[in-house]
Amino acid sequence: MRFDRRQFLVAGAGLATLTLVAGCDTPQVATSGPNAAPMGEEAALTALIAGLGAGLGAGNTPGVDAEEAARAAHIALSYPHVLAERYEITDPPLVHNTKVNMGLRPRGLCHHWAQDMETRLAQENFQTLDLHRAIANADNPFRIEHSTVIISRKGDTMFDGVVLDPWRNGGDLAWSMTREDKEYRWQPRGEVFDYKRSREAKRRELRQQVRAARDL
Repeated sequence: MRFDRRQFLVAGAGLATLTLVAGCDTPQVATSGPNAAPMGEEAALTALIAGLGAGLGAGNTPGVDAEEAARAAHIALSYPHVLAERYEITDPPLVHNTKVNMGLRPRGLCHHWAQDMETRLAQENFQTLDLHRAIANADNPFRIEHSTVIISRKGDTMFDGVVLDPWRNGGDLAWSMTREDKEYRWQPRGEVFDYKRSREAKRRELRQQVRAARDL
């Protein structure tokens, strides 16, 4: 693929700026097709999802259905490649973020990946699995905020689930148990939203106090 000078300059500037802000490595871009997930990886992810909840002592909570685990793993590994084509991914994630923010690409920010992955997985109407949305770095001013979808056994929290993060590798799924993710410390999205609302309320109150003091 050939790039003109304008594209090169935009990509280079975006990568340099955002890498400094994010404080994380830039992963490689996916080049494989929608059915290119290695069978060994799919089997490993299937086994991990199928075993969710084992040893938690959850009483009468049923385990994960093996067929649902296999279906979830297949979708989680293959669907990001479909999204990568829709998003027109040609660059590492941070550069693509810049292009989306500049209007040069339609979608592809982390919350787009999370939203579209959640929507696709929800279409399966799983009976033994739950989907969760999570956010990382909301309270870290030195790294960009990141969003993902997490899958767990039905009734369990996201902390006992598996992170399904296609943004991190530009369409090649990054996955691990939530507590074992070495790159991100995940928090429930609802809690993050509550934190942001509380923070903004405090800021508004402070601004009002400052204006009142000036009027004295």
